[in-house]
Amino acid sequence: MIRHLRISLSGRVYEVVVEDVTASSAQTGASTAAATTTMMPMPGPLVPPSKPEPVNVAPAAALSQPVVGGPDDQTAPLAGIVHEINVKVGDVVALDDPLFVLEAMKMKTVVGAHKAGRVAAILVAEGDAVDADQPIMTIA
Repeated sequence: MIRHLRISLSGRVYEVVVEDVTASSAQTGASTAAATTTMMPMPGPLVPPSKPEPVNVAPAAALSQPVVGGPDDQTAPLAGIVHEINVKVGDVVALDDPLFVLEAMKMKTVVGAHKAGRVAAILVAEGDAVDADQPIMTIA
């Protein structure tokens, strides 16, 4: 049995002619040789998209060891953002003098010098994210 159908899809109307080939229509004597199926083209691809092909990836490089400060390095006591640096290279500091401020979880932590000496190097800038035990500056 031939049917004429109008299908609306995404606001566009398509007219199709289909043949019912179920067992009940075959018993009614519908001729499959005389029937045709016509369909207007639909926008977009008619085949399902293919699976993406795997990409060859080089093996991951060995993870570098965490940076550990030496005896002259002042390290971050916790992970956070360097909010403020209170010294510059060449400044002389005493034990527990405030060196920098770390911000973590909206709390600020003032970090004091772990020893007396002269600031030899500052390894970070204000606004940098740092990990716990990362060297921040060197006091010689």
